[in-house]
Amino acid sequence: MTGKIIRSLFSLALLVLVAGACLFSGILYSYYEKQSFASLSQEAEQLQQSLDYIAPEQMRSTDRITLIAPDGTVLFDSVAKAAGMENHSNREEVAQALREGRGKSSHYSNTVLKKNLYYALRLRNGNVLRLSREQSSLGAMLLNMAWPIAATVAGLLLLAAGLSVRLAQQITKPINSISPDDPQDVYPELQPLTRRLRQQKDTIRRQMDELSRRMLEFSAMTENMSEGFLLIDLRGHVLTENHSAAMLLPAEADNIAKCEVTQLRHAAQQALAGQRCEQLMQQGERTLSVIASPVLESGQVAGAVVLTMDVTEREQREQLRREFSANVSHELKTPLTSISGFAELMSQGLVPEDKVREFSRDIQKECARLTNLVEDIIDLSRLEEGAGMVWEEVDLYTLCDEVLQSLEPLAGKQDIALRLEGSGQTVHGVRQALHEMVYNLCDNAIKYNRVGGSVTVTVEKKEGRASVTVADTGIGIPPDHQSRVFERFYRVDKSHSRAIGGTGLGLSIVKHAALLHGADIRLQSRPEIGTSISVIFPRE
Repeated sequence: MTGKIIRSLFSLALLVLVAGACLFSGILYSYYEKQSFASLSQEAEQLQQSLDYIAPEQMRSTDRITLIAPDGTVLFDSVAKAAGMENHSNREEVAQALREGRGKSSHYSNTVLKKNLYYALRLRNGNVLRLSREQSSLGAMLLNMAWPIAATVAGLLLLAAGLSVRLAQQITKPINSISPDDPQDVYPELQPLTRRLRQQKDTIRRQMDELSRRMLEFSAMTENMSEGFLLIDLRGHVLTENHSAAMLLPAEADNIAKCEVTQLRHAAQQALAGQRCEQLMQQGERTLSVIASPVLESGQVAGAVVLTMDVTEREQREQLRREFSANVSHELKTPLTSISGFAELMSQGLVPEDKVREFSRDIQKECARLTNLVEDIIDLSRLEEGAGMVWEEVDLYTLCDEVLQSLEPLAGKQDIALRLEGSGQTVHGVRQALHEMVYNLCDNAIKYNRVGGSVTVTVEKKEGRASVTVADTGIGIPPDHQSRVFERFYRVDKSHSRAIGGTGLGLSIVKHAALLHGADIRLQSRPEIGTSISVIFPRE
């Protein structure tokens, strides 16, 4: 034991000696280098003032002087010819000086015995003045002092060896004199042991505090989750639950088997059997997704984690998608059935010659209806995606004038007067989407109007915002239908809509175009009097 203590003390003394020597040498050399940079900085300041009166060639210094342009071109060098020197823009100290006004760096020369110090100062005219100085490296300084250092170290090691032997004997003597019958005697030499015991006690306490903190964090996180969280052991006992999950369980339920929610109980039991389970369940108007996964320990099921998430919005979107697909299929089937029937009769020669033209017109009408329906579906999909659209400044008054001119033939067939009122209002938007929005509003106003009626389009400021209002003198919309007219394929009077060639998507396109531009839609309608629809754009 004494030998081990001697070796340990000697090794410690040697380590302290080496570490102290290295630290002292490093601090000394760092101070030496810092003073060199301070000297270079002071000299650079003096040379900067001198450049106001003398040319760079007239400057004198024991250090190397280099004058560099902002683009890195060397303008002057006191040692080499500037014309033959490479661009210095990538030098560390030059780049730093151009950014911050001052820069410095140090590099070893071709050998590690010499080190070059560089200090750069940005001048008032934008050029960079750089000074460089060569000094001995730390290795060179230690090499020059090798013999004194070696002699000092040898002496200190001999002293450390002697002291280690003496100290080891002093340490082991009181330990060897401890009586086995009286282990309670505490000697100063045993303080490291007691200190270590105290340290272990402190470590255990800190670990317990950390464990408690993590438990509090876990509890706070799960309690603030909108999703329900359940942790269940292998026997089905609920170990942890948050508030959202507790609402699904009876107050006295401490086992998942007591849960009255069939989907939740079934999912948990399936996870405890080692299989991941995912189910949907209804809770009032909400749709919840129940996901249960087994917890494995050493390859064996040790429990289960059950999550419940509100997927009402997702299910509603899926329902809308299914309804849209069903409506599209129905709307496509009707004209296709008519076309197929007409074509079959004509192909079998069952249509009299005087009816062939009439049947052809019917086929052409149904084809046009199909084309309009497909075009509306494509427009609606493009507006929903909102991708690949060009945003620009659009004059609403000019746009409305173009739409009304294109609809004059349709309005003329029904003797409907078209009027444009207001003044120019510019919005930032997608011209094609805005054109489709105004076109559908005006097209509906014409189709659902009376013979001899009128359609008035007004472009103006409302509440400080640009707006477009399309008002007609048509049949109007009953109050109980007004909240649904912007839904896809919704028609107030289906027979009338099909008779005039409507697809049921016009106002849905208007709604999505308005959403794309962040605009509000306001509808006012009275049956047998007319309808007014306003699109009010956000403030620029």
